[in-house]
Amino acid sequence: MNPKSNLSRRNFIKASAAGIAAPTIIPSSALGLGKRPAPSNRVNVAFFGFGTIAHGTISGFLRNDQVQLVAVADVNRRSPNYGYRGEKEGGRLVGTEIVNDYYAQAEGRLNYRGCRAYEDFRELVENEDVDAVNISTPDHWHAAMAIYCANRKIHVYGQKPLAVTVAEGRAMERAVRRNKITWQTGSQQRSESYFREAVEFVRNERIGKLRRIRVVLPGGHSDWNQMGDRKDPEAIPTGLNYDFWQGPAPRRDYRPAILPLNWRHNFDYSGGMITDWGAHHVDISQWAMGMDHSGPIRIENIRAELPSESELYNTAPKYHFDCVYENGVRMIVSDNSSSETGITFEGDNGKSIFVTRGSIKMNPPELRRERIQDSETRVYKSTNHVDDFINAIFSGQRTAAPIEASHRSISICHLANIAIRLGRESLDWNPKRERVINDVAANKMLSRPIRDGWKIR
Repeated sequence: MNPKSNLSRRNFIKASAAGIAAPTIIPSSALGLGKRPAPSNRVNVAFFGFGTIAHGTISGFLRNDQVQLVAVADVNRRSPNYGYRGEKEGGRLVGTEIVNDYYAQAEGRLNYRGCRAYEDFRELVENEDVDAVNISTPDHWHAAMAIYCANRKIHVYGQKPLAVTVAEGRAMERAVRRNKITWQTGSQQRSESYFREAVEFVRNERIGKLRRIRVVLPGGHSDWNQMGDRKDPEAIPTGLNYDFWQGPAPRRDYRPAILPLNWRHNFDYSGGMITDWGAHHVDISQWAMGMDHSGPIRIENIRAELPSESELYNTAPKYHFDCVYENGVRMIVSDNSSSETGITFEGDNGKSIFVTRGSIKMNPPELRRERIQDSETRVYKSTNHVDDFINAIFSGQRTAAPIEASHRSISICHLANIAIRLGRESLDWNPKRERVINDVAANKMLSRPIRDGWKIR
């Protein structure tokens, strides 16, 4: 590692962000470097966690000429059963091989080995010159890693759901704001055209005044890793630092039914489908309402099927709750046992918009012919979530999915889970103070104990 070259490269990136009249990205052609900028002018990126989600994200970073992927940290060396059908391998060696093979072919350097593997993300940060990270770990690790990086002025692309508690999410937001780093949440629907179109139609009252939003999320307990029947304790596989994997979460025996990815169904690590998909569809609903800095004042009509807390998969497979906003809008959230997954915005005189991934429908159908004009309300436009993050590092501007918006959206999902676990029929919420009104037990669940040395500051 050359300290002088590292300093020069970091100063270049800082200067790009500070320059008021500078372009968002300095093109490689302007530097006379052909297709890719010189290494000193690229953003060095590391991946924390290389599993199912990282497989889906890494191509966006590899294809961006402004990026150099330099390292992967994962507590697992290599193993199968990743992916949404257990069809992929995951672990730090898998990640580094993908990166090294890509650059070897792209740059014609068949022996390229510039991306290095680490078990401990802290060791990676201490040994590598890293400008930004992609945090693709299980949810219970998001806060500790994000705050660690923010305090070291490292930019973060943090996968959703943002955190496992309201308190963790707010602590992350404070760290990002205090350290003035660039943040992008991996809620990529904010960079998809159908969702942006729906949001702009709602904001400009093309369906009249917004009355209701119906949000339908997946339910159940998916067996993504194809090992859901192996719920009894087993020997820890060679190459997996399982104690490190548990990190801030409570200790439990190793069970293949939990990892990879099926950890989403246990409250120690995540919040089930309510947080998994609420981080997408509730987020878009908040965006459409202009609620990126606030939230509902009440959650009511709460009902769910909830397994025993002692069950390995203890999140709610079926659920329903209504969120009531101060302006009278009602957002109704339910699982997809009786409706198609997606978001329906309901306005006046039967006008509505249904949007989901890859599809948008408007009622009446001719509404779709209308166009939002430049003189009307327009929302932030991004067409590529990773590129948007990298552009923002250079420009110093906001991203498509800033941390405050993501915190507000996922807080709603956390509140629903708190109410479900406590057996509440309703909760009254103060979005300014971020406290449940007159409910000591619910407020206690806005945070949770942190194991060992992973206390969040």
